[in-house]
Amino acid sequence: MPIGAYVFTHEQLLELLAGSDDDWLFTEAANIATGQFSSEVYLRGIVEFSNYCRNNCHYCGLRAANRQVERYRLTPEQILKAVDLIAAMGMGTVVLQSGDDFTYRADTIAAIIREIKSRHDMAITLSLGDRQLDELTLWREAGADRYLLKMETFDRTLFAACRPDADFDERMARLKHLQQLGYQTGSGVITDLPGMTDDILARDLLTLTSMELDMLACGPFVAHAQTPFADRPNGDVQRSHRVSALLRLMNPDANIPATSSLDALRPGARIEALGRGCNVVMPSFTPQEVYASYNIYPGKNAAAGGIQDRLATLSQQLFHQGLVPSQARGDARRNPYVSRN
Repeated sequence: MPIGAYVFTHEQLLELLAGSDDDWLFTEAANIATGQFSSEVYLRGIVEFSNYCRNNCHYCGLRAANRQVERYRLTPEQILKAVDLIAAMGMGTVVLQSGDDFTYRADTIAAIIREIKSRHDMAITLSLGDRQLDELTLWREAGADRYLLKMETFDRTLFAACRPDADFDERMARLKHLQQLGYQTGSGVITDLPGMTDDILARDLLTLTSMELDMLACGPFVAHAQTPFADRPNGDVQRSHRVSALLRLMNPDANIPATSSLDALRPGARIEALGRGCNVVMPSFTPQEVYASYNIYPGKNAAAGGIQDRLATLSQQLFHQGLVPSQARGDARRNPYVSRN
């Protein structure tokens, strides 16, 4: 764990998750983020190149059993065109994301990675699901820098209830393998998943922190009409903000994105999170003709206008909050651990 990290007990986390001292929590998270990153917010251009998925997660609109999704797959040429646009906008990182779509062979992804590296001086983050160790090794050797593999929860019972047929132990082992391969590695949780309690969430925070990850993601549950959780209540934005703020205190130098799921529940909540400890935003460069079809939850990729208009709006929002959009790579920078009460 990094220098200056807060160390909380389970009981202290429960109190803070319940809102016992939001003013202190959010102010301290903002101060730590400013100390680490000044006023900069890293912009990462994301290309969601396939919405096919072999899984049937109960919370996700891309689940294989959902026949109402208009499915798409981008060709390598379309992916590279989107990446070229990200580079032209000056961004230092591209995020390649898809559902668990094994139609894309490992060597195809590796070729895309190599081509990006040959064209542009930028970091590559992959978020391609639970792939095999040999694939992850190949992609790392091809030049991929980071990998995001979310758990959504680290509670075995809740994990099984939300992700049928997924293997908890295999996914946890995959995260360790990613670290061993030299990836900057990320994971995260969904707050207020059906069945989640503050007790589970507090344990999730402790587990996430103990893993010494480089990227930590959290966002609120958003009910999707074409899933088994369609009738469950949406998550609470304030609780999601508390979780990201706590993650900042416990992991001061980690990269923590403000997710679009916040805006899906309350417009402006994503920008608000950037003033409460988050330091990354990932605008979508998915081609306009399929942009809205990456519908993992209602409100995802729902912003009107083209990418230039969306970026201009985002920049204005950041400047209005006293924040500066940064196009730097924004690599992780973990430090040796010294505890602090």
